[in-house]
Amino acid sequence: MTTALRVLINGGGIGGLALATALARRGHTVEVAELRDEPAALGVGIIQPSNALHVMRELGVLDECLAAGFVWEFLTIADPAGNTLARIPQPRMDDVPAANGIPRPALAAILHAAAVAAGATVRHASTVTALDDDGEGVTVTLSDGSTSRWDLLVGFDGIGSPLRTHLYGDRYTPTYTGFANWRVTVPRHPDVSSVVMATAGQEAKALLTPITDELMYLGAVFAEPEDFRPDPDHAHEQLAKRLAVFSGPVAEALATVTDPSAIVYTRISQVTVDAPWHVGRVVLAGDAAHASTPHLAQGAAMALEDALVLAQSLDTTPSVPTALHTWESRRRPRALWVQALSHAVLKQEMGTPTTPEEDALLEIGIPGAAHALVKPY
Repeated sequence: MTTALRVLINGGGIGGLALATALARRGHTVEVAELRDEPAALGVGIIQPSNALHVMRELGVLDECLAAGFVWEFLTIADPAGNTLARIPQPRMDDVPAANGIPRPALAAILHAAAVAAGATVRHASTVTALDDDGEGVTVTLSDGSTSRWDLLVGFDGIGSPLRTHLYGDRYTPTYTGFANWRVTVPRHPDVSSVVMATAGQEAKALLTPITDELMYLGAVFAEPEDFRPDPDHAHEQLAKRLAVFSGPVAEALATVTDPSAIVYTRISQVTVDAPWHVGRVVLAGDAAHASTPHLAQGAAMALEDALVLAQSLDTTPSVPTALHTWESRRRPRALWVQALSHAVLKQEMGTPTTPEEDALLEIGIPGAAHALVKPY
């Protein structure tokens, strides 16, 4: 469409800021309502696979991401002592690298700066509290009491999305998978120059991911009761006990962790919105619509693809409703395929029984999935 739109994005995470950048660069009026007080990101590092880096290039921030992170081309499989068992080349999408590890705060800062430079307004300590969609636009009240009218309201507001609750009540709420992710940032081991998956079979697996020349993060997934929380005084010791089977780089990494507060513990949950992701002039994207497990390293990448494809759809269709239908028809099959395969990989790795449908998905394997995901989105 040729008319500039007024777009409000609820949520200033990776997907929300990417959409703000893409839309503002196209001449639309964009505001982001972000609940946090300042540009920041929780957690440790994040993997940017090639399809995510392709979006970064389209947004004009690829070089900043690569400079702030650590690029690699292989997935290394190792035994519990750290001895290499296999090095699997990772595919590229066009001419961008195969993968980049980057600290989450660095990525948040890059995307925030890009959105502001493009002309978007980012309003912190703010979120949507009420809305009225009349079919031609949405009148939105924010938590600071301000009210404005928008052509489109986009919910990039995460797995606990308030906008999803507004649209569907409690029909689609996060479902705990029974597993949780333990992560901690540590000094990069000199032998870790790509992602290293150290495996002790189904007993335990540990992932070492370089995110700068100096840093990497150690991650591991274990079955945990839903009400379990690490002991705030002994979390690092609890993680070390779970990974006691490992020596080599994993054990050396654990030995550097003396502060229990450095441990980042996240229950792995999913959301699948089976209903349309858009109702009227309100649309859900990213984790608000299709949160998945981390086992393909594609959660943020799917949000980034959602953002860019939505901006492109608004460019190439005659109306907002048509753009939303076009966008969803492109994004739903790919995002839900990633979600289903990622959950199947989790179950396979943890020794949980899989369904015949999941077995069929697993036949493609992680290498096959990586090649599928460097195809156009």
